[in-house]
Amino acid sequence: MKIDILTLFPEICRGPLSESMMKRAQEKGIVDLRIHNLRDWTTDKHHVVDDAPFGGGQGMVMKPEPIFAAVEDLQKTSNAQRSTSNLESQKPKVILMSPAGRRFDQRLATDLSKKSHLILICGHYEGVDHRVIEHLVDLEVSIGDYVLTNGAIAAVVLVDALVRLLPGALGHEHSAVDDSFSTELLEGPQYTRPAEFCGWKVPEILLSGNHAEIVKWRKEQALKRTRENRPDLLR
Repeated sequence: MKIDILTLFPEICRGPLSESMMKRAQEKGIVDLRIHNLRDWTTDKHHVVDDAPFGGGQGMVMKPEPIFAAVEDLQKTSNAQRSTSNLESQKPKVILMSPAGRRFDQRLATDLSKKSHLILICGHYEGVDHRVIEHLVDLEVSIGDYVLTNGAIAAVVLVDALVRLLPGALGHEHSAVDDSFSTELLEGPQYTRPAEFCGWKVPEILLSGNHAEIVKWRKEQALKRTRENRPDLLR
């Protein structure tokens, strides 16, 4: 899988996406991750990427020219690579990280993990010129009902969530399957050694060796935890 991130703040992405599972996934060739500075596609000497909104209003809006130029360059590179390798892979899917987008969840992460190439545009300021959304972007995605300083932070969350679903990315093949949100329920509580800590004991059922009863207990606990923390999932 190939992922290109277009952002005004590359270092926000590079740090978290070069550690732990993400680092190993790149070293294994599971994901080809490239982080680009959007200012590289500007044509003026000051590398301007924003301007005041038409009609007035607070803040600045990201200009369409560098965004279109960047995405078109990345698409051309992708098309050339597909032609050279004689692969009939999908064309790149262009995603804008935006608080006005579709809410990101495990189902969407699973869908996106099946794509061969993603291009992520990270919004900033008051957003992007709407012509980018109308004529360039395939999908707007929001990671939650709140506003961040910029879309680079959201892009990191999206990339981490979907890359861990790729075959070989995690140490155990069933790790992602057992996660919260992989089903309609949250994951149940987990315990490890010591069996007693500060007078608090691990539930006896987990020490019993009765695997059928353990599976039943974990399902009950997952349901309880979901009912307490995320009752909306049960609806």
